[in-house]
Parts: sequence; C-alpha cells; structure tokens
Amino acid sequence: MSQLLDPTNDYVFKRLLTTAPDLLVALINDLRPDLPNITSAEVLNPSIEPSELTGKYIILDVLARDGQGHCYNVEIQVRRYGAWHKRGLFYLARTLGNQLGAGEDYEQLRASVGLHLLDFDLFTHTEAERRQAVWRFEMRDETQPEVTLGNILQMNLIELKKADILCLPPGPLSDWITFFKHWREELTMAKIAHEPVQQAVSRLKELSADEEARRLAFVRERALRDEVSLLNDAKREGREEGREEGREEGRHEGFEGLLRAQLVFNSVNFPVGWMSAYQRHPMNN
Repeated sequence: MSQLLDPTNDYVFKRLLTTAPDLLVALINDLRPDLPNITSAEVLNPSIEPSELTGKYIILDVLARDGQGHCYNVEIQVRRYGAWHKRGLFYLARTLGNQLGAGEDYEQLRASVGLHLLDFDLFTHTEAERRQAVWRFEMRDETQPEVTLGNILQMNLIELKKADILCLPPGPLSDWITFFKHWREELTMAKIAHEPVQQAVSRLKELSADEEARRLAFVRERALRDEVSLLNDAKREGREEGREEGREEGRHEGFEGLLRAQLVFNSVNFPVGWMSAYQRHPMNN
C-alpha cells in the first residue's frame, strides 16, 4: 500500500473534507461538543485552483454552510506567522458581511464560525496558557464576560501539539487530535472506536493510493517548504545587513574616537594657540 499522505497538509485536509460532507459535519460537531449538532453541510468552495497550490501565503480552507444558514471556515495551519489572527478575523468578518445583500434584514444574519486546527503552540506566555489547548473567542464584555453579544462571530482554535501532550479527556475531540498527530501509527489508530475518525482513516488511505492526489500533495508541500526557506533567507539577509551596519557604525565611531583622543593628546603636548595656527596654515584651507 502507498505511504499515507499527511492530513495536516492543507491540500490533503481539504480533499478529505470536501469529498465527504458527512465527515465535515462530524468534524464540526466534534470540535464544538458543547453546542447543538448540525445535520448537514454544503461545501461552498470545493474546487482547488492550480494557483492555490503554489501561491505564497495561501491556506487552503473549507467554506461550508449548514442547513440553518450558519457559515463555517474550517482549516488546518502548520505555519505560524505574525498576522495569522488578523487574517482569520478578516475572513471571518467578511464571511459574515457577505451573507446579506442590499436592503436585506439584519435578522437574517447567521453565525460565522472559524474552526482552526493549529499544528503549533500559539499561547505560551503563562502557565495557564500552556495548560490550555482548546480556545473559543466570541464577542463578550471585558468586565462581565458572561454578558455576550451572542456567538454570531466565533473563532475556535485547537492547538494540536499541545492538546496531544496534555491528553484531553477521552472522546471525539481527543480522537480527532490523535488522528492528526498519530496518523502514521497503525496500532494507535486501530484503537480509536469513533466512527468518523475511522472513516477519515479510510478516506486517507484511498486518497493516498491516488497517484494524482499524491503528486498534488507533493506540489503543495514543496511550495510550503520553499515559502519557509524564502522567509528564512530573508531573515538571515536582514540579520547580516544589520550586523554589517553595526560593524560600519562601529568603525565610524572608532575612527571618531581616535580623532578625539589625538586632539586631546595634541592639546596637552602643543603650546596654547597651536590649533588656531594649524587651521590658518595654507595647506589646511
């Protein structure tokens, strides 16, 4: 059997979910176990354009709408960059704004929900942050967080690496985390009884046996690797330029220091008025 493709590759992730809407429904429900389940989902962007596979700073996401009109942006991210949260909030807000046409009633607005699986640690500044891996952000008051404007804008984040280490309580969410972190381990995956995850494993095997899917997954992986290399090259060049500027500034300051020392030495060893005489000398004018 072909080696399994990596489900954290966003091309593979999108192919898994867009070709199996019932799997997408299960994932949405399992990532938000405390909220009412959805029963159906329509994928709004099923196709993947060739330019998306090789484009810089592109994350292949899944846009979906459930039977009640609520919209979902589901994606997996393996790259951490400074403005990731601004990007996520921008697209979430745009999804909300695009729901209504001119003259339509605001009452028709439905929720816009972000579901982001992050294959890196995001919140690590405090011990409390390091002990939490599942996050939900909504519009709440700072002083009284129990007072909310509802969940019409909602961002859900799951830090996969941290969640795997923390060992969440057994259940569907934990099973999905195991899938995304241990998909290579056949014995580990065989112990999972949650049917949607087993379905995801079967779909991953089918996709991995497709030569064209393997080629496109490689194209995507190569593009992401090249992007990281270019960013690292730019950082190294920036550091080298900074060091060179520092060396040049140091040389300039050193030269000025030598001049000042020489002037002090001369003022001590030459008679009063030597400087004005030196400045009046024809060779120095």
